[in-house]
Amino acid sequence: MGLHDDHPEHDASPERRRLMQAAAEGCAESRLLMSRRALFGVTAGLYSAAFMPDFAQAAANPEARFLVVVLRGGMDGLNMVVPKLDPHYSGIRRELAIPASATLSLGSDFGLHPRLARLHAMYQAGDAAFIPAAGIPLQNRSHFDCQDNLENGLPENRSNATGWINRLLGAMPAGDPVKLRGGIEIGESPLIMSGPTPVLGWSPTGYQSASPEYRAAILDLYRTRSPQLHRTLSDGLRANDLALNSGAGTNADISGLRKAFIGAGRLLRTANGPRIAVLSIDNWDTHSDQGGLTGDFADRLREMDEALGDLKRELGGVWANTVATLVTEFGRTVRTNGDSGTDHGIATVATLVGGGVRKGIFGDWPGLAPNRLLDGDLRPTVDLRSVFKGVLRDHLGVAPSVLESAVFPGSLAARPLGGLVKVPARAAGSARAYSSTIMARQHPIAQYRLAAGRG
Repeated sequence: MGLHDDHPEHDASPERRRLMQAAAEGCAESRLLMSRRALFGVTAGLYSAAFMPDFAQAAANPEARFLVVVLRGGMDGLNMVVPKLDPHYSGIRRELAIPASATLSLGSDFGLHPRLARLHAMYQAGDAAFIPAAGIPLQNRSHFDCQDNLENGLPENRSNATGWINRLLGAMPAGDPVKLRGGIEIGESPLIMSGPTPVLGWSPTGYQSASPEYRAAILDLYRTRSPQLHRTLSDGLRANDLALNSGAGTNADISGLRKAFIGAGRLLRTANGPRIAVLSIDNWDTHSDQGGLTGDFADRLREMDEALGDLKRELGGVWANTVATLVTEFGRTVRTNGDSGTDHGIATVATLVGGGVRKGIFGDWPGLAPNRLLDGDLRPTVDLRSVFKGVLRDHLGVAPSVLESAVFPGSLAARPLGGLVKVPARAAGSARAYSSTIMARQHPIAQYRLAAGRG
């Protein structure tokens, strides 16, 4: 899908020009995913799932908050967390390389891109951690398949209609604060929160809220005509009321990305609000003109850094009990391509921020020597499921039996990564295996792929 060095830069054939244009706009698969999410996600309103499973587990940290940020498109971890002492980095990255002297120090081996000053301050304060060579089980470099794999949490390219966070919410016991307050999608997250357990959804928009009288009339109509629509609208109105009461979405003069982080912070800090949130950031597919110290990628990092600062400010005192993970479906190629960009790779960095995070660099660094790469790309040394399992076990108190049977089935080899959380919660209890009927349903992405002849 990407552009590689086997096409000379001086080749001006029609096919080459077509590929260069596609790279400049982001690959077709990435654009199609964005369009599909705009269709299946409700970007202008409120939405919820409406089914109820039956599971049991243990009580968790009553004040814990958990945020998952999905960086869609394949974020270049090598230029975010720079392996400044790796002798192969500068030569392979060429004009895109970030000079070691320009990075914000994370210790002797790594440095942050200089546009991430707020994130660096969090690390210095002991509230951030990095796993520089993390990856999902699937490694075929497809946006479709790898985003699906990241969000369903399964060991291989299996098609299903449930996301691992929805399965987590379904596995929590009835009296657990996470179960009571639930989860919320902010913007678009089609699979990771999908499933039978009810979740809320909110998206910052410019639409005017309906009057109380109109809302009451619609609810009354749905109550008599469609209980499911009534339940869905009721959940949506609850999410809207939470957002309005918290002040989420009221900052009209900033970007949608920053509005989403502000909304997440305000919703999570609300005493009766959700305890788990998911949001997405698009446009990390840097096939051309990526830039190094400056350019498109640097600008994207700066905006994300500002948004992380917004998140910490808006969480207020709840920051101390928050763990946020920033993850992406795959990294970028170690080598640059012929268009001053990078193509679809394998491993990349996973980032954790929040007052509940223990500072550090976790996992082994495989190195960028040719004989240490995996099919020419950075080799993952930490399964991303191990990161999630470590956070869920130690921050939310989720029992290992729940993680193995309900949340990440088939992941026994991906042991929870310990030490990521400052004050680990005690985990105990058990859960029944997730319904095979639920797991077997086909996800809309898979339906599209089959219809398009790609199944």
